[in-house]
Amino acid sequence: METVAIAESQIGEWPARMEYKERDLIKLDQLAEGSERVQGMVVRSVQLRNVLKTVARLSPYKSTVLISGESGTGKEHIARALHSLSGISTPFVIFNCSNLLESLAESQLFGHVKGAFTDAREDSQGFFRAAHGGTLFLDEIGDLPLKLQPKLLRAVEMHEVQPVGSSHSYHVDIRLVAATNRDLRSMVKAGQFRDDLFYRLNNATIFIPPLRRRREAIPAFVGYFIQHFNKIFGTNVEEISRGALELLCNYQWPGNVRELAHAVESAVLLSDSNGIGVADLPPEIVNGSGAEMLEAKNAEALDSPDSEGVVRRLTPMNFAPETPALLLDEVIRQTLVRSLEETEGNRRRAAAMLGVSRSTLYRMLTRYGLEDPRRSP
Repeated sequence: METVAIAESQIGEWPARMEYKERDLIKLDQLAEGSERVQGMVVRSVQLRNVLKTVARLSPYKSTVLISGESGTGKEHIARALHSLSGISTPFVIFNCSNLLESLAESQLFGHVKGAFTDAREDSQGFFRAAHGGTLFLDEIGDLPLKLQPKLLRAVEMHEVQPVGSSHSYHVDIRLVAATNRDLRSMVKAGQFRDDLFYRLNNATIFIPPLRRRREAIPAFVGYFIQHFNKIFGTNVEEISRGALELLCNYQWPGNVRELAHAVESAVLLSDSNGIGVADLPPEIVNGSGAEMLEAKNAEALDSPDSEGVVRRLTPMNFAPETPALLLDEVIRQTLVRSLEETEGNRRRAAAMLGVSRSTLYRMLTRYGLEDPRRSP
């Protein structure tokens, strides 16, 4: 399912005008219907379920795993899920490669002995040895200094580290999980990342799709974050207007789930009642910039297949609070017509383009008078 599938499931209940009234509010338990939570993640989309199936398959083994995805998609949550499902009770250690000082990077990773350099006033074991017996999560591995990459490769291959200033090496038994929001293959071609390290890290790869490719999960995320921030701030937000939810579902979310969390946090704090309305949302979501960004992404997506090799078109539906439901009907109908035109009437390709199953597509075509209801899917 994508945006259109959400619309299909709710359109019969939408009022003629999106006004912030009691009958137009959605309860939190309705938003969470059919969703699950794993390691702090809301699992509603098919894509994320497939990711977690991969995590489950990899969890028993200590093979190096590379997690890729845009910033804010939840790469650390996936790494924690790998660690948790492995049944290892020993440490989960995080090292962010983008926050290190290049001059101290080797010491931070592999440790040092007292007197190894000016500020080395005592021995330090480093992050590798701190994670011994557990999982070391190297976040933003693409930011690791080039001159340190050969030493990281040796540590991964030999399972040992040598502290700065020491002649002694230490065995380390760890699961290494690396994450990046950058294109490491392009970095290898540009000479910015070692090819041998890339191939060593790339044993098993998990790609986390951006939030714009799993919009069906947004309502459940919204419900989860509202409950989360209610607990933190002691607020009592229980509902969200349909107009506000539509704007959240149609926004581009360049910052992915992290940005959505910040938007919901702001809305919870700004709400002067027990419900969130359009006026409580950040201005960039309300003023239509999200829809404009989505249109640009759609144009790009026509030439860029996703991780499953399927080109998907996400059609924005720009709803202001007063948008009549009739306009929504027309937007959906035009989207269906355009998908059939672009696929030359091929229902299977049209369903893949819209991100829905063929049976859902046939129901929608019949509903909007574009299909013979006697035709079988």
